[in-house]
Amino acid sequence: MKENRSQPLVLCSLSVCLMVLSMQVTAQTVVVGGTVSTSATTVRNVSVTFEDKDNSANVFSAVTDSVGKYHLTVSLTSVGSGTPLPTTFELEQNYPNPFSSATAIPYQLKSQADIRVTIYDILGRVVREAVAGAQTAGTHSILWDGSNARGQKVAPGVYFYSLQAGGESRVRKMVLDGGSDAGFSLAQRHSPPMEPASQGAPHHVPAGNFTVRIENTGTTFPLIASRQIDNVAIQSDTTLDFLVENQIPVPVATVYPDSLLQYIRGFGGANIIPWRPAMTAAQIQTAFGAGPGQLGFTILRLRIPYTDNVSEFSDQLSVAQLAQSQGALVFASPWTPPPELKSNTSIVGGILNDSSYATYAAHLKTFADYMASNGAPLYAVSVQNEPDATVTYESCSWNALQLRAFMRNNAPAVGTRVMMPESQNFVRALSDSTLNDSTAAAHTAIIAGHIYGGGLSPYPLAVSKGKEVWMTEHLVLDTMWTAVLGTGTEIHDCMIAGWNAYIWWYIVRYYGPISEDGTVSKRGYVMSQYSRFVRPGYYRVKCNATPQRNVYVTGYKDASSARVVLVALNLGTSAVQQAFTLPGGIATTFSPYTTSTAKNCVQGSALPVTNGSFTTTLDPSSITTFVSN
Repeated sequence: MKENRSQPLVLCSLSVCLMVLSMQVTAQTVVVGGTVSTSATTVRNVSVTFEDKDNSANVFSAVTDSVGKYHLTVSLTSVGSGTPLPTTFELEQNYPNPFSSATAIPYQLKSQADIRVTIYDILGRVVREAVAGAQTAGTHSILWDGSNARGQKVAPGVYFYSLQAGGESRVRKMVLDGGSDAGFSLAQRHSPPMEPASQGAPHHVPAGNFTVRIENTGTTFPLIASRQIDNVAIQSDTTLDFLVENQIPVPVATVYPDSLLQYIRGFGGANIIPWRPAMTAAQIQTAFGAGPGQLGFTILRLRIPYTDNVSEFSDQLSVAQLAQSQGALVFASPWTPPPELKSNTSIVGGILNDSSYATYAAHLKTFADYMASNGAPLYAVSVQNEPDATVTYESCSWNALQLRAFMRNNAPAVGTRVMMPESQNFVRALSDSTLNDSTAAAHTAIIAGHIYGGGLSPYPLAVSKGKEVWMTEHLVLDTMWTAVLGTGTEIHDCMIAGWNAYIWWYIVRYYGPISEDGTVSKRGYVMSQYSRFVRPGYYRVKCNATPQRNVYVTGYKDASSARVVLVALNLGTSAVQQAFTLPGGIATTFSPYTTSTAKNCVQGSALPVTNGSFTTTLDPSSITTFVSN
């Protein structure tokens, strides 16, 4: 018998179709589904194509969903030499049955006839109807996708389907369930064999031999190496899972929790009174609390007034007390000595008179003593804010020799830790002289600086002298997302430089971590990715900081609990896959927290650690913190 295969007749409504497959050969449709995955994760939005090796016109494709699953309906055909035409009119049982997405309804015609297939609900109401017109003798099938004439999915339940061909009709029952086709097994689905055309006639089970191709689309993630599998035989509904390789190996960030680097003193910002209002109790709770929606800051910077007026001192007190009640440490910076101690007797510019060094040290001590006696002791006091800046507001110029002289001869009189030089560009020349003088260096607790226009780099001399290095002021007015995420990158760079603390400018300001209305800004959430989780007492640990293009990683360990925290920035505009390896089996799970354009420090599902490693997806243009169990 010569094969006579006609094109399928498609009857559509609202893009949802009843498809009538007509052929004068033994035929059936089956549903194939499964999962596409790599060794580490499932693959989303990847193309899966089945091509019939015996008929290249038969091509069936699907794209995996967000969890890597696909399913498609494949047509199988088989031609038996000498197979006779059907001798009876038969409506066969649909398959799969029960079904949840689509089902095939097979039937046989002993002679040409006009056919109509109608689907009814259990109350006898018409749900869907297909009029296929005249069809030749042979085996045919119709595919129903579970929708009504308006293209809407119908409810799960019992349905009836009838076939009218000429003057004859048949009715059968089928069941639509409410499950998902994804992940079905052969035990859950069956395809009844076609009845033989006549008693004793050879029986031919439709089958197909397919080439399967798995290929990337424009949105596949992770990208894979294309794979082709030949000679895939299919006879019935089945599950086929495919394992593929990543297009390139997943980049690995190796973290060494036992290789401790610098101690982390903390992160914070300034409340400079009276230039900005004193922070409210609610704002302080938001800034220094460490819970969801809070910043977790641990350092507060204040201004030392240039007079010894107790009322000006007291303005600083309540903010310092409330911040310390949240566990923060407080330090203070002067913008100018009292003007009567300066060469120009002005609060702007000038230098400290040589004869006034001891008096100035006493002035700083007066402020420190006042704060301590009122329950808000200062952690440290600075000698001068930005001694290298020429500005029109409170200021005073110092050179390296003047700073060294003060640290050598007068710093002990301040009565608390003293930091210097707080230069605007972290100019090393202003502090090298002090560090190279053994007496002056011994009186120096912290080397501090700002990074306006430069200075962000390691300071090996300070580290060799056993000094902590703090970044004590910076601001960026730009509040667009790229600039906001850039603050996270800046903190990363400060940590990589070996610095111990990062302090922003105003905490409460439209460009700062908290807006004037009290809400946490995007910049605040970015900063909290460090400050909420990397607490005082943690150490930065060794880690390859740039495991792939646009990805930057730092690792930290709590010396007391051995908890590990990883912070990863993805500055690229696409999601990327990133693996982390921690030798020594230090954790079994990591909890991720992500800030992006759409997320504000949102906690994700715990990531299991297998053989000391885990792999995850970093959102585009994001910062994610991973906290070990």
